Amino acid sequence: QVQLVESGGGLVQAGGSLRLSCAASGRTFRIYAMGWFRQAPGKEREFVATIRSAGSTYYSDSVKGRFTISRDNAKNMVYLQMNSLKPEDTAIYYCTADQRYSSGSYKYRAGEYDYWGQGTQVTVSS
Repeated sequence: QVQLVESGGGLVQAGGSLRLSCAASGRTFRIYAMGWFRQAPGKEREFVATIRSAGSTYYSDSVKGRFTISRDNAKNMVYLQMNSLKPEDTAIYYCTADQRYSSGSYKYRAGEYDYWGQGTQVTVSS
């Protein structure tokens, strides 16, 4: 089992920045992919970014160029640096992890992740 705890959410003005952190505990040595999803009120959960254990990354088009995902395997941490925030980025952000290796496409579907954090709220005011 893997436990995930997010932190770093908050209220920020449009154009500002926030950095989300996610701490993993438990059987962390088997984690392959880690990622971030978000869910806005009344909308479905959507993919934001993912990073493999070796460091390769993949982003949704809506955040590409503004958000950066990174990972510290020694500390069992994953981060999401969010710049140039927009009101439409307002959502609950969830950290995810999965232990299954994938040599093909990046994991961007919620069903591809076994472990989820409780989420952290990000609110961007206009």
